[in-house]
Amino acid sequence: MKLTLNNESDTYHIAHQLAQCTQLVDSCIVIYLEGDLGVGKTTFARGFIQFYGFDQVKSPTYSLVESYINDKINIHHFDCYRLGDAQELEYIGIREYLAPGHIQLIEWAELGKGIIAPTDMIIKITDDLDKHELQITTHTQVGNQLLACIN
Repeated sequence: MKLTLNNESDTYHIAHQLAQCTQLVDSCIVIYLEGDLGVGKTTFARGFIQFYGFDQVKSPTYSLVESYINDKINIHHFDCYRLGDAQELEYIGIREYLAPGHIQLIEWAELGKGIIAPTDMIIKITDDLDKHELQITTHTQVGNQLLACIN
């Protein structure tokens, strides 16, 4: 699936759609957010997280992970950009974030290769001067279920 994002509002809209669809899945969901610096990965994550009622959403660039937990959801937003070694993810207990009902949104997942869980869905955002393109690919049945819900 490919979409054109003309502005930040479009990014929030698709992020909210996906977040709404995750309510249909009771297993752990792992979503990789891919793209160059500044294309909107964190904006997408912010929209996704805000759907669940969290107003203050900050980038985990320096903390590696920010968790958002309430009575509805457990979301863990990772940003591996500043990761020195993938092994650092083991030190923060990344596998504990894989419980049923948890969602992992992971930016720069390739830097955690070998430690990070396989993805259900990749959301790749690319920049084309005046607009951004968002492409969704799925890798599991859970990913397929989420994509079908978005469509």
